[in-house]
Amino acid sequence: MSRDGIAGLAVLAASLVLFVLTLDLQDSPMVPVGPGFYPRIVLGLTALLSLGLVISDCLAQRQRRSEPPVAVATAVAAKERLNYPLVAISFGVFALYCIALPGLGFRIATFAYVVASNAVLAPPRGLKGWAGSVTLGLLTAFITWLVFERYLSVLLPRGRWTQF
Repeated sequence: MSRDGIAGLAVLAASLVLFVLTLDLQDSPMVPVGPGFYPRIVLGLTALLSLGLVISDCLAQRQRRSEPPVAVATAVAAKERLNYPLVAISFGVFALYCIALPGLGFRIATFAYVVASNAVLAPPRGLKGWAGSVTLGLLTAFITWLVFERYLSVLLPRGRWTQF
C-alpha cells in the first residue's frame, strides 16, 4: 500500500471514531437540528472520500503489478517531477485569501481566490479559458453563499471595505 492508501486508512479511522463520538451529543428540544448534525455530515463525507482513496490506491497497486516494467519505470520518472514551488504558490494564494477575507467579504474574496487558484494550477489559455475560470469563480462563490446563507442560515463574513 502506498502513502495515499495509508493516509486514507488513517483519515478513515479518525473520521469513524469522531463520527461515533458525535452520537453521544445530546439534542436540544429548542433547536430542530442537534449539535452533531453538521459534524456528522462532514465526518461522513470525509470517511467516504477517504474510503474512495483507499479503494483507488488498492486498484492502482493491482494495476501496477500487471504492468510491464517499462510502464513502472515511466511512472517512477513521472513521480520524480514533483512541483514543490507550485504547492508553495498555492499556499500563498490561500494565505492571501485569508488576509483579504475580512476586508473584501466572503463573496468577493472567494471569487478572487477561485479564479487565482485556477489560474495558478491550470493557467487559462485565451479568452475562452479565462471566461471559464471567471465563470467557475462566480458559480463557486454564489452557490456556496446560497447554500450557507439561505439554506443553512450560516452568516458568512461581510467585507469591512465593501459591506458585501
